[in-house]
Amino acid sequence: MLTPDHALSRAVVRTVPDAVTERLADLGNIPVAVPVLVLAMLYAARRGRVRAALTAGLAMAVVPALIVPLKEWTARPGPLEPWAAGYFPSGHTATALTAYAAAALLLTPYTRRRWPPALAALLTALTATGLVLRGFHWPLDVLASLLLCTPLLLAVRRAAGQPPK
Repeated sequence: MLTPDHALSRAVVRTVPDAVTERLADLGNIPVAVPVLVLAMLYAARRGRVRAALTAGLAMAVVPALIVPLKEWTARPGPLEPWAAGYFPSGHTATALTAYAAAALLLTPYTRRRWPPALAALLTALTATGLVLRGFHWPLDVLASLLLCTPLLLAVRRAAGQPPK
């Protein structure tokens, strides 16, 4: 799996200007993604969905506990920094997915449209794309984060259920 991962990375890194890909990657920064989730949590809690809001917050709090030990254990070097370690899995991708998808799960019952999940998917995809194109992460780093955070989001989805009437 590493050979195609490295080949894909070599083919796409820096094919888009750094100024663009860095901004995309920044969508996964904690100061950008987490406030989106906090606002959705406050809205849901105010509407009587305290359990769902707390579950979403707990899911976000679990992300570092899930990702950081794996980074330390694998000590994978980065695409552009072979001397550095700790790139697998991608914390920015995990943060983006968990924050944006959990926010979407909290907000979707209050809209007639399907824009919250679509927007969450778009923001997460833009983050992941920016990370890979800029050379901050290998494609498998991003994929691993998406897979690792899926169970957290399933818990949020279960807790979100239907809003109170």
